[in-house]
Amino acid sequence: MEHSFISIKKFSDEPYSKILGYPKATSRQIKSRINELEKLKIKSISFVGPTTIGSLSILGKGYVGVVVLAKKNNKLVALKIRRTDSQRKEMKNEADLLKLVNSVNVGPKMLESSKNFLVMEYLEGVKISDWVYLLKGVGSAKKLKSTIRKILEDCYRLDQLGFDHGELSNISKHVIVSKTKSTLIDFESSSTKRRPSNVTSITQAFFIGSGIAKKAQKIYRNSSKDQIISALKQYKQEKTRESFEKLLKTLKL
Repeated sequence: MEHSFISIKKFSDEPYSKILGYPKATSRQIKSRINELEKLKIKSISFVGPTTIGSLSILGKGYVGVVVLAKKNNKLVALKIRRTDSQRKEMKNEADLLKLVNSVNVGPKMLESSKNFLVMEYLEGVKISDWVYLLKGVGSAKKLKSTIRKILEDCYRLDQLGFDHGELSNISKHVIVSKTKSTLIDFESSSTKRRPSNVTSITQAFFIGSGIAKKAQKIYRNSSKDQIISALKQYKQEKTRESFEKLLKTLKL
């Protein structure tokens, strides 16, 4: 898909400056951020995505930053821009957390970071909630099962790492499904200091508590809630591969 890109040199002016210094920035801050982008070799930005700020479309917006599609050395990347009202003073901590999850092959690849920016692998896909609602026809159950299993395997690896994503109960914003893979995204609320509950949160979101759970149940018939909760409790206590396999079996994956 072709996207039109705007040179970062134009980002000192509105409406583009509004994105670079969201929600509010001085012209000095904007100038400094443009210099920072030049050092990162980010040449241009494209306004596409499901979220809007004013008249401009972006890939996403969170408490810490806004995410846009950008070009670095002619390669498409996802660029996270630190919000000026964020409690985080820099992006280093999130960059370190992303490197850590990358070490077990989870999340978009961390490419580079600076004080106000995080440059990541761009994954062209749709939010899992939209993907599930579009699923129909022959092979839907197989596709859904393999996607859920892949996400649960990622969550299991994070649990083993002692890493908690922190926001997986709100699954729709934090899993992207592309043509080739499904990926957990947005690690801004993550921590290695909390007890990890990645597998638990995702299982509850998929099978117990959300609109996605209702849709999933229509695509393939699952075990009862009581059976799922029982397998989850056992996994929570042990967090072993054996208890994880039992959970997968209960979920018919």
